[in-house]
Amino acid sequence: MNAPLPLTDTQLREVQALDAAHFLHPFTDHQALARRGARLITHAHGVHIWDARGQRIIDAMSGLWCVNVGYGRQALADAAYRQMMTLPYYNAFFQTTTEPAVRLAARLCELAPPVGGRAFTHVFFTSSGSEANDTNVRLVRRYWDLMGQPQRKIIISRRNAYHGSTVAAASLSGMAAMHAQGDLPIPGIVHIEQPHYWALRHEGETPADFGRRAARWLEDKILELGPERVAAFIGEPVQGAGGVIIPPETYWPEIQRIVERYGILFISDEVICAFGRLGHWFAYERFGTQPDLVTFAKGVTSGYVPLGGVLVNERIARVLIERGGEFNHGYTYSGHPVACAVALANLDILEAEALPQRVRDDTGPYLARRFAELTDHPLVGVAESCGFVAGLMLVRDKATLQPWPEAWEVGMICRAHCFDSGVVMRAVGDRMIIAPPLVMTRADIDAMIACIRTALDKTWAEVQQKAAAMHSK
Repeated sequence: MNAPLPLTDTQLREVQALDAAHFLHPFTDHQALARRGARLITHAHGVHIWDARGQRIIDAMSGLWCVNVGYGRQALADAAYRQMMTLPYYNAFFQTTTEPAVRLAARLCELAPPVGGRAFTHVFFTSSGSEANDTNVRLVRRYWDLMGQPQRKIIISRRNAYHGSTVAAASLSGMAAMHAQGDLPIPGIVHIEQPHYWALRHEGETPADFGRRAARWLEDKILELGPERVAAFIGEPVQGAGGVIIPPETYWPEIQRIVERYGILFISDEVICAFGRLGHWFAYERFGTQPDLVTFAKGVTSGYVPLGGVLVNERIARVLIERGGEFNHGYTYSGHPVACAVALANLDILEAEALPQRVRDDTGPYLARRFAELTDHPLVGVAESCGFVAGLMLVRDKATLQPWPEAWEVGMICRAHCFDSGVVMRAVGDRMIIAPPLVMTRADIDAMIACIRTALDKTWAEVQQKAAAMHSK
């Protein structure tokens, strides 16, 4: 790869000034960003990105949980080019279709194992996970209307979940800061507590016991609302943006029992967790659940172009098709032919290189071992992983897991040191999380862990200095 030359200080300041003047970033304090200036990423290859100053950085977040096959894949660029030169766009309205959308829908249904004796037979395409979860709200309520139970409107989600940031998807999300802006959630969406063992366990409670107790919060809420009013439950197999919250193994079997007992639909939001991230094509395989709808995006194209959607099982699809009439929902870019062509090429790579199996059998277990070694650091209370997602807790006291004062923003301090140490980690409060490209080798993992350890050392030194200064006052 011929890397571009680093930008001069003048060139970088020009881009940063334009950025501050015109570009509204997602989830950003724009005033603070304008003062500091945005970090400019100029190019990428494999598991690395480069910034405008020429620093090479291990992208341990796969962009934003999505670049599963790594950067610089010629096959994906070629697929986009061929499709653009053949049919760059046509819509799926007007009773029309395009071959890439048809073939991708069939391919996804083939890759998704049947659950509970029911196959996934149909796909509704969107451009993002947020749009896909908006679609789920419409699908679920349409299904129950057609089943003659229009009173079933309520969808139960979880606190600290992330399902997107459109109005409906942000309502499904359980983020208090998002709900505070925009009078959310919208009516008909309620939340239960998340299965966060380290935050919500009782003294002496085992992970197995906690998992069963946490799942029963769903049953309690169903009974409180009235089962006849509840339409669906939505959950991420592993909560991503909430801080890589990995539920105990007892959690999902109990959730499955509850949704079956009360006859409510189950939406598995696998925008992050599908396409090999947890060592399987779909995360419901990993946890043995039987969802009715599966949300996907991100890894379906490895982030090279926007694409999302919903896998629909035959029970729901049959009702929509046989009883439904027109489903008044859709998007201009549903089944965009270029996005679908890139997705097909991306799935080819995932299959040819056996990346889901590699994560399950080789690099995932190796990452788990190396990541767990970070618990010997004085700043780390817990380090845990599942497949190719992992998170660690930065604590003030390792024995009690006492947190640092929130105002200290220790996670943000660590995030800055991560960049300076050559690795991208994301800070969620004082949880530091990663989701590396699935193409990472063992050597890449070793290099990443070394960079993380360097960042932790720098963070520890800074907070110790800060604590000493406060003590001396």
